[in-house]
Amino acid sequence: MNLTAVRPHVERHASLRQLNTFGLPAVARRLVRIASDADVRAVLGDRELGRLPKFVLGGGSNLVLGRDPAGVVLKVEVMGRRLAEARPDAWIVEAGAGEDWHGLVEWTIAQGWPGLENLALIPGRVGAAPVQNIGAYGVELAERFESLDAVDLVTGRSVTLAAAACRFGYRDSIFKQALAGKSLITRVRLRLPRPWQPVLGYVDLARRVAETGIGAPDARTILDWVCEIRRAKLPDPARLGNAGSFFKNPVVSAEQCRDIIGRDPGLVHYPLPDGRFKLAAGWLIEACGWKGKTVGHAGVYEKQALVIVNRGGATGAEVLTLARAIQESVYGRFGIRLEPEPTIV
Repeated sequence: MNLTAVRPHVERHASLRQLNTFGLPAVARRLVRIASDADVRAVLGDRELGRLPKFVLGGGSNLVLGRDPAGVVLKVEVMGRRLAEARPDAWIVEAGAGEDWHGLVEWTIAQGWPGLENLALIPGRVGAAPVQNIGAYGVELAERFESLDAVDLVTGRSVTLAAAACRFGYRDSIFKQALAGKSLITRVRLRLPRPWQPVLGYVDLARRVAETGIGAPDARTILDWVCEIRRAKLPDPARLGNAGSFFKNPVVSAEQCRDIIGRDPGLVHYPLPDGRFKLAAGWLIEACGWKGKTVGHAGVYEKQALVIVNRGGATGAEVLTLARAIQESVYGRFGIRLEPEPTIV
């Protein structure tokens, strides 16, 4: 194992309250800021840190801290963005895992490389995007993904993974399954197709086309629309702590969908290519009466029932208590078990 002998700088008893968008209290006994592959290898080769469990922290936007993380927290701060290659059929853009995701989206549009506009204003860092396979308004990261670089947290080896190796699924990837806690993503490359084609099938965007009369919006216009739509529905984490959508939209069989519609005709549902249906988790939660409700200092956002918020001073335990109550309520009425989107510690 070729690990560096450089001693990493360790921050001890570091507060994580400002490093997670929920604003939940937690402390890292040891925190190391990672700006390169070599920094990871320095941690692995360190006599004290190498034997401890590793917890990878990006922007903390998809995280619920119910307790203090064990071992050493690796705060990903690998920066940089560039056009890696201009192919006849695509622009290949590379960004460090510590870059702000929305900042990258804005930058690519400004450079004249469209394709990420539907994914605007998603909070978090670039390195977390493939872990979660982020998606919004008709586009998933997997559709724009080229490859990524990561460091194995056992061997210290740097590896490059293409899309097939990442095993992308709905809000899922190999980094939440077989490689969970076993690797740290350092760089991500995205494939932005040429010629560019707008994706306008999502109902909110189709409504904007109808309202504005702009039948062929450019990428900048779509980005602006997406930002306006998201800001109208979702709270700004800087003002009201949250982790975005708290639950995945459940996928059910056609028979299950018909059964629920028979009892609740207003069910919001979307057909999938395989014959199944995706249900709107926010609608299910609101139908159970949770919108605007509060448990302790955690609550369900008044404008979007899919979002749990920190009303001030909430603990991870309060957030998780509320989440479990919502799950039980939805299961009791619809027979559907909602699955959380954020990583829960």
